[in-house]
Amino acid sequence: MNNNIKKKAYRNTPAFVLLSWGSFVFFAVLILIGLYTLKEPLMVKGYYLMGSVGLISSSFTLSKVIRDNQEDEERYNKMFRVQEDEDEK
Repeated sequence: MNNNIKKKAYRNTPAFVLLSWGSFVFFAVLILIGLYTLKEPLMVKGYYLMGSVGLISSSFTLSKVIRDNQEDEERYNKMFRVQEDEDEK
């Protein structure tokens, strides 16, 4: 019997994923509560809400770009090492 089935491996533990999403939801709720209780006109609340949403979405994008660049660098270095090994032979 051939046992070549590869098990799917995740980079993060379920506890870390839960902590990440939990903290995201917690702080998003805190921002919304703060905006709701803010004693300012709707225009000011909207400004703060737009800034918060922009900051949150850009932080997701930035973290993905940093991760992708790091993976590309690792893949390039691995490919370069393989090419060097072949050249030495």
